[in-house]
Amino acid sequence: MLPILAIAAWSGTGKTTLLKQLIPLLKEKGVRPGLIKHTHHDMDIDIPGKDSYELRKAGADQVLVASQQRWALMTETPHNRTIDFNFLISRMDKRSLDLILVEGFKDEPIPRIVLCRDRSEEEIKELLDEHVIAVASDCSLDVSVPLLDLNDPTAIAGFIVQWLKECP
Repeated sequence: MLPILAIAAWSGTGKTTLLKQLIPLLKEKGVRPGLIKHTHHDMDIDIPGKDSYELRKAGADQVLVASQQRWALMTETPHNRTIDFNFLISRMDKRSLDLILVEGFKDEPIPRIVLCRDRSEEEIKELLDEHVIAVASDCSLDVSVPLLDLNDPTAIAGFIVQWLKECP
């Protein structure tokens, strides 16, 4: 099974900023990461006026747009009350990846690194459970898992590579 690792934190902590730094560092170390990002916002990756957008708005429940450089599948899910995380994972091409990074989904029972910036220890404890493999913070915390420097993405990437080597 392909390893899955979430980066979880409260909104505004810097999950995307850290991932933008981690992904190229992991690639430099030979790790091919995929990414699933959770958002609470209504989002649309298509552009009004483009054929794919117009065809989807005409009623197609799925639209796959493909070019030589990339492809994207858009699926309408107006009747889904919740996101099926396992279904999303199953859409990832496991043959071309070494790791699936996940931004958010802090309630899923998957390994995660929790980020903490300017939070009290009581607030960070709300995110700590048996699935947390490390905490990355810019302050001193008393935690029972490795404490990583949130401002040192190279060290965090090294921790992830070591974790991958130890994954069953």
